[in-house]
Amino acid sequence: MNMASSSRCMVGSGGPRAMRTAFRGSRMSSVVVRASTTIADRKKKVPKFPFVKIQGQEEMKLALILNVVDPNIGGVLVMGDRGTGKSVAINVVEGDSFNSDPDDPKSMGPDCLLRWKNGETLVSVKAPTPLVELPLGATEDRICGTIDIEKALSEGIKAYEPGLLAKANRGILYVDEVNLLDDGLVDVVLDSAASGLNTVEREGVSIVHPAKFIMIGSGNPSEGELRPQLLDRFGMSVNVGTMVDKEPRIQMVLDRLAYDKDPDAFCASAQPEQDALKEKAMKARDALRKVKISMELQLLVSDICSRLNVDGLRGDLVVNRAAKALVAFEGRNTVTKEDIGRIAPLCLTHRLRKDPLDPIDTGFKVKLMFMRLTDPEFQKREAAALKKVEEAAKAPKKGGAWGGLP
Repeated sequence: MNMASSSRCMVGSGGPRAMRTAFRGSRMSSVVVRASTTIADRKKKVPKFPFVKIQGQEEMKLALILNVVDPNIGGVLVMGDRGTGKSVAINVVEGDSFNSDPDDPKSMGPDCLLRWKNGETLVSVKAPTPLVELPLGATEDRICGTIDIEKALSEGIKAYEPGLLAKANRGILYVDEVNLLDDGLVDVVLDSAASGLNTVEREGVSIVHPAKFIMIGSGNPSEGELRPQLLDRFGMSVNVGTMVDKEPRIQMVLDRLAYDKDPDAFCASAQPEQDALKEKAMKARDALRKVKISMELQLLVSDICSRLNVDGLRGDLVVNRAAKALVAFEGRNTVTKEDIGRIAPLCLTHRLRKDPLDPIDTGFKVKLMFMRLTDPEFQKREAAALKKVEEAAKAPKKGGAWGGLP
């Protein structure tokens, strides 16, 4: 989603290609951070396909947008055909490998935090939200970062090479083919996703830095299932299939051909829609705190999760957060019963225990449970159908009727 506008970043003193920021002090209290990329390196050479031009994947688009509005939802799992998404702008520190927030010490990397504690003013500039892809072949050192033990022992400074988790801080971590990711790497990513911190320890030398990110994963379910622990970490889940409706399919093909012919012109034509969507998402972020949800609806959410045997409380929390984000995005201030019905399947489907012999889709189970608890007409029809079944079972059988084995 090319919702990238600018955001504030701190102006650093290093070069555009490589930086070293060293802080002198007592032994082993200094930090050297080597940054391989800076804000200038993140500039896009070829414009990405506009988010607003994606056809027929409304659930996926909604899930991505709601995570932009409230990153605490916990990310999106897209299974099936590959999806795409971009981001809105955030405040980061220029040249800083941790995308530090100049106004929030909890989101600062170790070097910027030390400068902030020393009373230094962190000047900021604007930059797009970082979008970091985690490849399947990545090693643990590439993900977490590495410490130069020789420099730590000889010079008494912590020379740290930031990894992918540092670059994804306050941004988006995209994991393609997430169901094929090595279990050891999955554990590393899950620990950071849960705590919002990444800890690197080598030979008694330790570095801790913020790693709070929106995790977006995609994969093909036919290539393997996800571990339950990883499934539960994703706030929302969307099953994406090939479009079968003729009109949106044709429109998507035409848009793609136009994009391939002239990416700049095509993206320029979609820029007004992109800007409008970005502005709407930014306003929703500001309005999120004002959105209210009644105790009655919160009890309804917990009742649905309980009846569906959803393990843990993450499902309850995510439904509440996603419903409030939806209301804020649509410019309202009160969550309704209908909002819960729209959001619940996206937040709970992947959390249900799957029975391979059950013909009912798990997403339909969530919708069915919601209707049972909220729709009086549906309750009457279901009660009438159940009554007919009971009456048929009690009715005397006619002579010669099959009654089963004795």
